[in-house]
Amino acid sequence: MTQDDSTLATRALQLDALVRERAPLVHHITNHVVMNFTANVTLALGAQPVMAHAHEELEEMTGYASALVLNIGTLERSWIDSMLIAGKAASKRGTPIVLDPVGAGATKLRTETARRLLDELEVSVLRGNAGEVLAVAGDAGKTRGVDSLAQATDAVQAAKLLASERKILVAVTGPVDVITDGREVYEVANGHAMFGRVTGTGCAATAAIGCFVGVAGRDERALAVASALAIYGRAGEIAADKSAGPGTFVPALLDALYNVQRAVHASSLRVARKG
Repeated sequence: MTQDDSTLATRALQLDALVRERAPLVHHITNHVVMNFTANVTLALGAQPVMAHAHEELEEMTGYASALVLNIGTLERSWIDSMLIAGKAASKRGTPIVLDPVGAGATKLRTETARRLLDELEVSVLRGNAGEVLAVAGDAGKTRGVDSLAQATDAVQAAKLLASERKILVAVTGPVDVITDGREVYEVANGHAMFGRVTGTGCAATAAIGCFVGVAGRDERALAVASALAIYGRAGEIAADKSAGPGTFVPALLDALYNVQRAVHASSLRVARKG
């Protein structure tokens, strides 16, 4: 680890501590499959989750939130409308919006919805696997269902172009996570293959990003995204070491996230600035 990388890792832990100190409210409009899991990940990191999608309360709820997380995993028309209502309210307030384009490229509805949300809202961060990011960027041929057939490295150039054109941060998660604003690039090498054996772990990574951008300044959001993924990935490594398989991995992951301040050291966070 270089001195610069060590500084980044130290700052990642400082941002984690800031999440726990401020306990930001993170408003999720997410899919049915992951609601409980992502709420628990948000809590384990020290933030406060709220899962609200009723049209009548969205503007009021968004007014309380430090971040808005939108996840298109189980789409239906009323939920798309909810995302637009909440997203427009958040955009007016300058509240950071994190978009997870689950399964973009698998169906026309998912791909078009992800692009519509990007068109109509002030999205701060797009977090997806390589296939999803490629689909949103215009290459819809590398996604099967909600699982990426592409590698994160295949999507880096597309992510840079997308980030530059949309003026957003794009996080491509995979064996090595890549975060870019179109110019600056961070890489995160923390994580474990067990993430791929449990549904919703990518969605939970997006929830973690929501917690961190909810406390970070605008000029530090790229590092906040990288920090969230490094902390989350390291917690996954700790959980995998302590678990016997997917069934025990999830509670071990929640415990590891809860115990970051005691169990995670800067030297174990593999986060680097590449440009």
